[in-house]
Amino acid sequence: MNFKKIFLVLFIGISSTSIFAQKDGYWDKERAFKKEIVVSARERIVIKTEDLPVGTTEVVFRITLLDENQQMAGSLVSILKSIPDPTGISQGSAGAVFLMSKISGDDKCKYAIFSNAAAAAEYKKSGDTDNACLEQEEAVSKDAKRLSIDKSLCLLPNSNAMWFGFESKNWVMKQKIVLEVVPWVNYRLSSGWTLENRKLIINQCKTSDLAKKIINSDDFYVCVLNKIQNEYKFQEFQKLLPIEKSKAYKDYGNACFNEIGASEKIYLDLRNQAADLAKQGKYGEAIDKLSIIVVNGKPTANDYYNLGKAYILTKQYAKAIKFLKEGEKLDDSELLIQLNLAHAYLLNKDFRSAKPIYKKYQSQNVNDSISWTQKVKQDFETFKTAGLPSGDFDRVLRLFED
Repeated sequence: MNFKKIFLVLFIGISSTSIFAQKDGYWDKERAFKKEIVVSARERIVIKTEDLPVGTTEVVFRITLLDENQQMAGSLVSILKSIPDPTGISQGSAGAVFLMSKISGDDKCKYAIFSNAAAAAEYKKSGDTDNACLEQEEAVSKDAKRLSIDKSLCLLPNSNAMWFGFESKNWVMKQKIVLEVVPWVNYRLSSGWTLENRKLIINQCKTSDLAKKIINSDDFYVCVLNKIQNEYKFQEFQKLLPIEKSKAYKDYGNACFNEIGASEKIYLDLRNQAADLAKQGKYGEAIDKLSIIVVNGKPTANDYYNLGKAYILTKQYAKAIKFLKEGEKLDDSELLIQLNLAHAYLLNKDFRSAKPIYKKYQSQNVNDSISWTQKVKQDFETFKTAGLPSGDFDRVLRLFED
Protein backbone atom coordinates (compact mmCIF):
# COMPACT_ATOMS: atom_id res chain seq x y z
CA MET A 1 0.00 0.00 0.00
CA ASN A 2 2.78 2.39 0.93
CA PHE A 3 4.61 1.47 -2.26
CA LYS A 4 1.53 2.37 -4.32
CA LYS A 5 1.26 5.74 -2.61
CA ILE A 6 4.92 6.48 -3.22
CA PHE A 7 4.57 5.48 -6.86
CA LEU A 8 1.50 7.69 -7.26
CA VAL A 9 3.28 10.69 -5.74
CA LEU A 10 6.29 10.16 -7.99
CA PHE A 11 4.07 9.79 -11.05
CA ILE A 12 2.17 12.99 -10.27
CA GLY A 13 5.42 14.85 -9.58
CA ILE A 14 7.01 13.73 -12.84
CA SER A 15 3.85 14.50 -14.81
CA SER A 16 3.56 17.96 -13.26
CA THR A 17 7.18 18.70 -14.06
CA SER A 18 6.69 17.60 -17.66
CA ILE A 19 3.58 19.70 -18.11
CA PHE A 20 5.27 22.73 -16.58
CA ALA A 21 8.36 22.31 -18.74
CA GLN A 22 6.35 22.12 -21.95
CA LYS A 23 4.78 25.51 -21.36
CA ASP A 24 7.81 27.32 -22.76
CA GLY A 25 7.80 25.57 -26.12
CA TYR A 26 7.60 22.32 -28.04
CA TRP A 27 9.53 19.95 -30.27
CA ASP A 28 8.29 20.77 -33.75
CA LYS A 29 7.91 17.25 -35.08
CA GLU A 30 6.10 18.54 -38.17
CA ARG A 31 9.11 20.62 -39.18
CA ALA A 32 11.71 18.01 -38.28
CA PHE A 33 14.30 17.47 -41.01
CA LYS A 34 15.46 14.01 -42.06
CA LYS A 35 17.53 13.21 -45.10
CA GLU A 36 19.41 10.15 -46.30
CA ILE A 37 22.54 11.17 -48.16
CA VAL A 38 24.87 9.16 -50.35
CA VAL A 39 28.42 10.48 -50.36
CA SER A 40 30.83 9.22 -52.97
CA ALA A 41 34.32 8.12 -51.97
CA ARG A 42 36.54 11.04 -50.90
CA GLU A 43 33.74 13.51 -51.69
CA ARG A 44 32.67 16.60 -49.74
CA ILE A 45 29.03 17.62 -49.83
CA VAL A 46 26.85 20.25 -48.16
CA ILE A 47 23.26 19.73 -47.07
CA LYS A 48 21.06 22.67 -46.14
CA THR A 49 18.30 22.00 -43.65
CA GLU A 50 14.79 23.12 -44.39
CA ASP A 51 13.88 26.51 -42.97
CA LEU A 52 13.73 26.35 -39.20
CA PRO A 53 10.42 27.48 -37.67
CA VAL A 54 10.18 31.03 -36.38
CA GLY A 55 10.98 30.97 -32.68
CA THR A 56 13.52 28.14 -32.84
CA THR A 57 15.83 28.49 -29.85
CA GLU A 58 17.45 25.05 -29.86
CA VAL A 59 17.95 22.11 -32.18
CA VAL A 60 18.96 18.53 -31.68
CA PHE A 61 20.68 16.82 -34.58
CA ARG A 62 21.77 13.26 -35.14
CA ILE A 63 24.14 11.86 -37.75
CA THR A 64 24.26 8.13 -38.47
CA LEU A 65 26.35 6.29 -41.05
CA LEU A 66 24.82 3.04 -42.27
CA ASP A 67 26.12 0.11 -44.22
CA GLU A 68 24.47 -0.56 -47.55
CA ASN A 69 21.75 -2.87 -46.24
CA GLN A 70 21.21 -1.27 -42.84
CA GLN A 71 18.06 0.65 -41.89
CA MET A 72 17.43 3.05 -39.02
CA ALA A 73 15.78 1.32 -36.08
CA GLY A 74 14.01 4.46 -34.81
CA SER A 75 13.85 8.16 -35.48
CA LEU A 76 15.21 11.05 -33.47
CA VAL A 77 11.67 12.41 -33.24
CA SER A 78 10.51 9.24 -31.48
CA ILE A 79 13.26 9.62 -28.86
CA LEU A 80 12.38 13.26 -28.21
CA LYS A 81 8.74 12.40 -27.56
CA SER A 82 9.76 11.27 -24.10
CA ILE A 83 11.74 14.44 -23.37
CA PRO A 84 9.51 17.38 -22.35
CA ASP A 85 12.05 20.08 -23.24
CA PRO A 86 15.74 20.54 -24.07
CA THR A 87 16.73 20.71 -20.41
CA GLY A 88 16.03 16.99 -20.32
CA ILE A 89 19.05 16.48 -22.57
CA SER A 90 22.38 16.95 -20.86
CA GLN A 91 25.07 18.91 -22.64
CA GLY A 92 28.15 17.12 -23.90
CA SER A 93 28.89 13.45 -24.41
CA ALA A 94 26.24 12.16 -22.00
CA GLY A 95 23.47 13.77 -24.00
CA ALA A 96 24.98 12.57 -27.27
CA VAL A 97 25.07 8.95 -26.13
CA PHE A 98 21.41 9.11 -25.15
CA LEU A 99 20.35 10.53 -28.52
CA MET A 100 22.54 8.52 -30.86
CA SER A 101 21.19 5.72 -32.98
CA LYS A 102 21.55 2.23 -31.55
CA ILE A 103 22.93 1.01 -34.85
CA SER A 104 25.53 2.32 -37.25
CA GLY A 105 27.78 1.01 -39.96
CA ASP A 106 31.53 0.59 -40.13
CA ASP A 107 32.13 3.72 -42.19
CA LYS A 108 33.10 7.04 -40.65
CA CYS A 109 33.04 10.66 -41.75
CA LYS A 110 33.97 14.11 -40.59
CA TYR A 111 31.41 16.88 -40.55
CA ALA A 112 31.10 20.59 -39.95
CA ILE A 113 28.14 22.94 -39.51
CA PHE A 114 27.84 26.42 -41.00
CA SER A 115 25.41 29.24 -40.29
CA ASN A 116 25.53 30.77 -43.77
CA ALA A 117 25.61 29.62 -47.38
CA ALA A 118 28.87 31.37 -48.30
CA ALA A 119 30.91 29.59 -45.64
CA ALA A 120 29.30 26.27 -46.59
CA ALA A 121 30.11 26.80 -50.27
CA GLU A 122 33.75 27.53 -49.44
CA TYR A 123 33.91 24.34 -47.39
CA LYS A 124 32.57 22.28 -50.29
CA LYS A 125 35.12 23.85 -52.60
CA SER A 126 38.25 23.75 -50.45
CA GLY A 127 37.45 21.93 -47.22
CA ASP A 128 37.99 25.17 -45.27
CA THR A 129 36.33 24.97 -41.84
CA ASP A 130 37.61 28.26 -40.43
CA ASN A 131 34.11 29.72 -40.59
CA ALA A 132 32.36 26.64 -39.26
CA CYS A 133 30.25 27.13 -36.14
CA LEU A 134 30.90 23.51 -35.17
CA GLU A 135 33.48 21.03 -36.48
CA GLN A 136 33.89 17.32 -35.84
CA GLU A 137 37.57 16.82 -36.58
CA GLU A 138 37.71 13.13 -35.71
CA ALA A 139 35.80 10.86 -38.05
CA VAL A 140 32.76 9.21 -36.44
CA SER A 141 30.20 6.61 -37.42
CA LYS A 142 27.44 8.31 -35.46
CA ASP A 143 26.97 11.46 -33.42
CA ALA A 144 24.29 13.64 -31.84
CA LYS A 145 24.30 17.06 -30.25
CA ARG A 146 22.04 19.73 -28.82
CA LEU A 147 22.63 23.31 -29.97
CA SER A 148 21.22 26.37 -28.18
CA ILE A 149 20.81 29.83 -29.63
CA ASP A 150 22.47 31.36 -26.56
CA LYS A 151 25.48 29.02 -26.63
CA SER A 152 26.08 28.19 -30.28
CA LEU A 153 26.87 30.35 -33.29
CA CYS A 154 25.10 27.80 -35.47
CA LEU A 155 21.75 29.31 -34.51
CA LEU A 156 21.70 32.99 -35.31
CA PRO A 157 18.72 35.33 -34.77
CA ASN A 158 18.52 36.35 -38.43
CA SER A 159 19.32 32.95 -39.93
CA ASN A 160 16.61 30.38 -40.55
CA ALA A 161 18.67 27.37 -41.62
CA MET A 162 21.90 25.46 -41.04
CA TRP A 163 24.32 23.93 -43.52
CA PHE A 164 25.88 20.53 -42.75
CA GLY A 165 29.09 19.67 -44.54
CA PHE A 166 30.22 16.03 -44.78
CA GLU A 167 33.56 14.62 -45.90
CA SER A 168 33.78 10.92 -46.65
CA LYS A 169 36.71 9.06 -45.13
CA ASN A 170 36.09 6.02 -47.29
CA TRP A 171 38.57 6.21 -50.12
CA VAL A 172 36.97 3.42 -52.11
CA MET A 173 33.25 3.01 -51.47
CA LYS A 174 30.37 5.43 -51.23
CA GLN A 175 28.80 6.15 -47.83
CA LYS A 176 25.19 6.35 -46.68
CA ILE A 177 24.56 9.07 -44.09
CA VAL A 178 21.28 9.84 -42.33
CA LEU A 179 20.94 13.40 -41.04
CA GLU A 180 18.12 14.27 -38.62
CA VAL A 181 17.41 17.73 -37.19
CA VAL A 182 14.57 18.50 -34.78
CA PRO A 183 13.91 22.12 -33.71
CA TRP A 184 12.68 23.28 -30.31
CA VAL A 185 10.29 26.21 -30.75
CA ASN A 186 9.69 28.76 -28.01
CA TYR A 187 5.99 29.62 -27.80
CA ARG A 188 6.56 33.32 -27.21
CA LEU A 189 9.19 33.73 -29.90
CA SER A 190 7.19 31.68 -32.41
CA SER A 191 5.14 34.81 -33.00
CA GLY A 192 8.24 36.26 -34.65
CA TRP A 193 8.70 39.08 -32.16
CA THR A 194 12.46 38.86 -31.81
CA LEU A 195 14.50 41.67 -30.30
CA GLU A 196 15.38 43.02 -33.75
CA ASN A 197 11.77 42.92 -34.92
CA ARG A 198 10.56 44.71 -31.79
CA LYS A 199 13.18 47.41 -32.39
CA LEU A 200 11.85 47.76 -35.94
CA ILE A 201 8.36 48.59 -34.67
CA ILE A 202 9.65 51.01 -32.03
CA ASN A 203 11.75 52.86 -34.62
CA GLN A 204 8.66 53.17 -36.78
CA CYS A 205 6.70 54.55 -33.82
CA LYS A 206 9.33 57.25 -33.35
CA THR A 207 8.44 58.76 -36.72
CA SER A 208 4.77 59.31 -35.84
CA ASP A 209 3.36 62.77 -35.19
CA LEU A 210 2.03 61.69 -31.80
CA ALA A 211 5.44 60.47 -30.63
CA LYS A 212 7.01 63.79 -31.60
CA LYS A 213 4.58 65.58 -29.29
CA ILE A 214 5.54 63.47 -26.26
CA ILE A 215 8.60 64.47 -24.25
CA ASN A 216 9.13 61.15 -22.44
CA SER A 217 7.89 58.79 -25.13
CA ASP A 218 9.31 55.39 -24.06
CA ASP A 219 6.02 54.36 -22.44
CA PHE A 220 4.21 55.31 -25.64
CA TYR A 221 6.51 53.15 -27.81
CA VAL A 222 6.15 50.13 -25.52
CA CYS A 223 2.37 50.54 -25.37
CA VAL A 224 2.03 50.56 -29.17
CA LEU A 225 4.42 47.62 -29.51
CA ASN A 226 2.45 45.56 -26.97
CA LYS A 227 -0.83 46.22 -28.76
CA ILE A 228 0.62 45.15 -32.11
CA GLN A 229 2.21 42.05 -30.56
CA ASN A 230 -1.09 41.06 -28.95
CA GLU A 231 -2.95 41.38 -32.24
CA TYR A 232 -0.48 40.03 -34.81
CA LYS A 233 2.39 37.66 -35.32
CA PHE A 234 5.32 39.58 -36.78
CA GLN A 235 5.02 37.86 -40.14
CA GLU A 236 1.30 38.68 -40.28
CA PHE A 237 1.95 42.33 -39.49
CA GLN A 238 4.63 42.57 -42.16
CA LYS A 239 2.20 41.22 -44.77
CA LEU A 240 -0.28 44.04 -44.17
CA LEU A 241 -0.67 46.62 -46.91
CA PRO A 242 1.09 49.94 -46.19
CA ILE A 243 -2.27 51.65 -45.70
CA GLU A 244 -3.31 48.91 -43.23
CA LYS A 245 -0.07 49.29 -41.28
CA SER A 246 -0.52 53.04 -41.19
CA LYS A 247 -4.02 52.65 -39.78
CA ALA A 248 -2.79 50.18 -37.15
CA TYR A 249 -0.08 52.59 -36.00
CA LYS A 250 -2.59 55.43 -35.90
CA ASP A 251 -5.29 53.51 -34.00
CA TYR A 252 -2.92 51.98 -31.46
CA GLY A 253 -1.06 55.27 -31.17
CA ASN A 254 -4.25 57.16 -30.32
CA ALA A 255 -5.23 54.54 -27.76
CA CYS A 256 -1.81 54.61 -26.10
CA PHE A 257 -1.70 58.39 -26.26
CA ASN A 258 -4.65 58.48 -23.89
CA GLU A 259 -3.74 55.43 -21.82
CA ILE A 260 -0.34 56.71 -20.71
CA GLY A 261 -1.71 60.15 -19.87
CA ALA A 262 0.43 61.85 -22.50
CA SER A 263 -2.55 63.73 -23.87
CA GLU A 264 -3.13 65.67 -20.64
CA LYS A 265 0.50 66.77 -20.48
CA ILE A 266 0.43 67.90 -24.09
CA TYR A 267 -2.88 69.73 -23.71
CA LEU A 268 -1.59 71.52 -20.62
CA ASP A 269 1.45 72.61 -22.59
CA LEU A 270 -0.77 73.82 -25.45
CA ARG A 271 -2.89 75.85 -23.03
CA ASN A 272 0.19 77.48 -21.53
CA GLN A 273 1.54 78.28 -24.98
CA ALA A 274 -1.80 79.76 -26.05
CA ALA A 275 -1.91 81.94 -22.91
CA ASP A 276 1.60 83.26 -23.56
CA LEU A 277 0.77 84.00 -27.20
CA ALA A 278 -2.41 85.84 -26.21
CA LYS A 279 -0.43 88.02 -23.79
CA GLN A 280 1.85 88.94 -26.69
CA GLY A 281 -1.16 89.82 -28.85
CA LYS A 282 -0.56 86.84 -31.15
CA TYR A 283 -4.17 85.75 -31.11
CA GLY A 284 -4.04 83.86 -34.40
CA GLU A 285 -1.27 81.60 -33.10
CA ALA A 286 -3.13 81.17 -29.82
CA ILE A 287 -6.17 80.02 -31.81
CA ASP A 288 -4.02 77.39 -33.56
CA LYS A 289 -2.85 75.96 -30.22
CA LEU A 290 -6.32 75.82 -28.70
CA SER A 291 -7.80 74.36 -31.89
CA ILE A 292 -5.57 71.29 -31.51
CA ILE A 293 -7.24 70.56 -28.18
CA VAL A 294 -10.70 71.02 -29.71
CA VAL A 295 -9.95 68.79 -32.72
CA ASN A 296 -8.75 66.03 -30.41
CA GLY A 297 -11.99 66.22 -28.43
CA LYS A 298 -10.44 67.31 -25.13
CA PRO A 299 -11.55 70.95 -24.63
CA THR A 300 -12.77 72.34 -21.32
CA ALA A 301 -15.20 75.22 -20.85
CA ASN A 302 -12.21 77.46 -20.18
CA ASP A 303 -10.62 76.41 -23.49
CA TYR A 304 -13.77 77.49 -25.31
CA TYR A 305 -13.75 80.80 -23.40
CA ASN A 306 -10.15 81.55 -24.41
CA LEU A 307 -10.78 80.43 -27.97
CA GLY A 308 -13.91 82.59 -28.22
CA LYS A 309 -12.07 85.61 -26.84
CA ALA A 310 -9.22 85.12 -29.34
CA TYR A 311 -11.73 84.94 -32.20
CA ILE A 312 -13.36 88.17 -30.98
CA LEU A 313 -10.01 89.96 -30.91
CA THR A 314 -9.30 88.79 -34.47
CA LYS A 315 -12.78 89.98 -35.58
CA GLN A 316 -14.03 86.45 -36.29
CA TYR A 317 -17.31 86.95 -34.49
CA ALA A 318 -19.32 84.08 -36.00
CA LYS A 319 -16.63 81.59 -34.97
CA ALA A 320 -16.48 83.18 -31.54
CA ILE A 321 -20.23 82.65 -31.11
CA LYS A 322 -19.97 79.05 -32.30
CA PHE A 323 -17.26 78.02 -29.84
CA LEU A 324 -18.60 80.04 -26.91
CA LYS A 325 -21.90 78.20 -27.30
CA GLU A 326 -19.97 74.92 -27.14
CA GLY A 327 -18.40 76.14 -23.92
CA GLU A 328 -21.84 77.06 -22.59
CA LYS A 329 -22.92 73.44 -23.08
CA LEU A 330 -20.09 72.31 -20.81
CA ASP A 331 -20.68 74.94 -18.12
CA ASP A 332 -23.60 77.34 -18.44
CA SER A 333 -22.73 78.92 -15.08
CA GLU A 334 -19.38 80.28 -16.27
CA LEU A 335 -20.01 84.02 -16.53
CA LEU A 336 -16.88 84.73 -18.57
CA ILE A 337 -18.33 82.55 -21.35
CA GLN A 338 -21.66 84.38 -21.08
CA LEU A 339 -19.92 87.76 -21.14
CA ASN A 340 -17.87 86.97 -24.24
CA LEU A 341 -20.93 85.53 -25.93
CA ALA A 342 -22.66 88.87 -25.35
CA HIS A 343 -19.58 90.69 -26.72
CA ALA A 344 -19.55 88.47 -29.83
CA TYR A 345 -23.24 89.15 -30.52
CA LEU A 346 -22.71 92.88 -30.02
CA LEU A 347 -19.70 93.11 -32.33
CA ASN A 348 -21.50 90.95 -34.88
CA LYS A 349 -24.21 93.67 -34.99
CA ASP A 350 -26.74 91.59 -33.09
CA PHE A 351 -27.57 93.91 -30.19
CA ARG A 352 -30.92 92.19 -29.76
CA SER A 353 -29.21 88.90 -28.74
CA ALA A 354 -26.52 90.63 -26.68
CA LYS A 355 -28.83 92.84 -24.59
CA PRO A 356 -30.57 90.16 -22.46
CA ILE A 357 -27.22 88.58 -21.56
CA TYR A 358 -25.71 91.91 -20.48
CA LYS A 359 -28.80 92.66 -18.39
CA LYS A 360 -29.17 89.19 -16.87
CA TYR A 361 -25.84 89.13 -15.04
CA GLN A 362 -25.27 92.83 -14.29
CA SER A 363 -25.68 92.34 -10.54
CA GLN A 364 -23.20 89.46 -10.31
CA ASN A 365 -19.42 89.12 -10.13
CA VAL A 366 -17.44 87.27 -12.79
CA ASN A 367 -14.97 86.20 -10.09
CA ASP A 368 -14.30 86.88 -6.43
CA SER A 369 -13.11 90.46 -6.99
CA ILE A 370 -14.47 91.84 -10.28
CA SER A 371 -18.09 92.65 -10.94
CA TRP A 372 -19.84 91.96 -14.22
CA THR A 373 -20.08 95.69 -14.95
CA GLN A 374 -16.40 96.30 -14.21
CA LYS A 375 -15.40 93.44 -16.51
CA VAL A 376 -17.58 94.79 -19.33
CA LYS A 377 -15.84 98.17 -19.07
CA GLN A 378 -12.38 96.54 -18.99
CA ASP A 379 -13.18 94.45 -22.06
CA PHE A 380 -14.50 97.45 -23.98
CA GLU A 381 -11.22 99.28 -23.37
CA THR A 382 -9.31 96.21 -24.61
CA PHE A 383 -11.49 96.06 -27.71
CA LYS A 384 -10.93 99.76 -28.46
CA THR A 385 -7.17 99.25 -28.19
CA ALA A 386 -7.43 96.30 -30.57
CA GLY A 387 -9.30 98.46 -33.09
CA LEU A 388 -12.66 96.71 -32.81
CA PRO A 389 -15.83 98.71 -33.68
CA SER A 390 -17.02 100.53 -30.55
CA GLY A 391 -20.21 102.26 -31.71
CA ASP A 392 -22.52 100.27 -29.43
CA PHE A 393 -20.34 100.24 -26.31
CA ASP A 394 -22.02 103.28 -24.74
CA ARG A 395 -25.38 101.79 -25.56
CA VAL A 396 -24.51 98.72 -23.50
CA LEU A 397 -23.17 100.75 -20.59
CA ARG A 398 -26.43 102.70 -20.43
CA LEU A 399 -28.22 99.40 -19.81
CA PHE A 400 -26.51 99.21 -16.42
CA GLU A 401 -27.88 102.64 -15.42
CA ASP A 402 -31.48 101.49 -15.56
